[in-house]
Amino acid sequence: MAIPTLRQLQFLTALGDTGSFSRAAEACHVTQPTLSAGIKELEDLLGVRLADREARGARLTHAGELAVARASALLADAHALVQVVQSAGAMLTGPFHLGAIPTIAPFVLPQTVRALSEVYPDLKLYLHEDKTTRLIDQLRTRTLDAALIGLPWDAPGIETVPLFDDEFLFASSTNHPLAKKNGLSPEDLNGEDILLLEDGHCLREHALSICRLKTGDHAGQVAATSLGTLVNMVAGGLGVSLLPRLAMDHGLAVSHDVAVREFTTPVIGRQVGIAWKSGSPREADARKIGEVVKAALLP
Repeated sequence: MAIPTLRQLQFLTALGDTGSFSRAAEACHVTQPTLSAGIKELEDLLGVRLADREARGARLTHAGELAVARASALLADAHALVQVVQSAGAMLTGPFHLGAIPTIAPFVLPQTVRALSEVYPDLKLYLHEDKTTRLIDQLRTRTLDAALIGLPWDAPGIETVPLFDDEFLFASSTNHPLAKKNGLSPEDLNGEDILLLEDGHCLREHALSICRLKTGDHAGQVAATSLGTLVNMVAGGLGVSLLPRLAMDHGLAVSHDVAVREFTTPVIGRQVGIAWKSGSPREADARKIGEVVKAALLP
């Protein structure tokens, strides 16, 4: 019985991802006629239409959607096979796809990349920045080998190791009453307009849990898309916020009219950790990268 080739499956998944024959061909680094021919050969082999060609692109049929789901898993397994063979007997060699959330990536990855390149010159590191939920999805499909995320984060089928604690600091405009208050505690934020990142950022949920608030309680009407925007909003007097020490120690609030203070009793907002898919052949590599991150960031 004839079976599809990996190349045909790559063409189909690219078509599903892009919804366009031209963009799928570009993603696969082939010409559009080559991709179209490959999809047609796959349809002939399976005896079913997989995609409808439309004026503005292409739409997968129900059979095409089922095929893409299975094809993605097969391609991920093939990718894992290559990695296992290439890295057999050697730590951190060959390609490694590392993800990180936006509130960690700019403050951790530069030092990590430098440290890894010095010790593991045969490692080819690919970096991906995205929100936690999408990183977890990519771990499950083995598009990513590991990801740096904020913990705790419940994700079935994903293993994590905490690397270090990240303290929350209070931030306000310099003329805010709490900017000079003695004995600052999280309870002092009750009744304040607390500025947060938009939904989808795990740092938002960690901040809400520290303040013991439900989404929307005492929260400002405007949510920030990034930590940089959040600092600008605080400087403008729109409210107060909780910001991670990791970002503050790397100069996030420098040159802004922002008062940044520790709480009297340190408030641990989150743990920075590394995650990978359970049973991943790159688990040992993921753990080693976690060790390098920890050594690079902590004195």
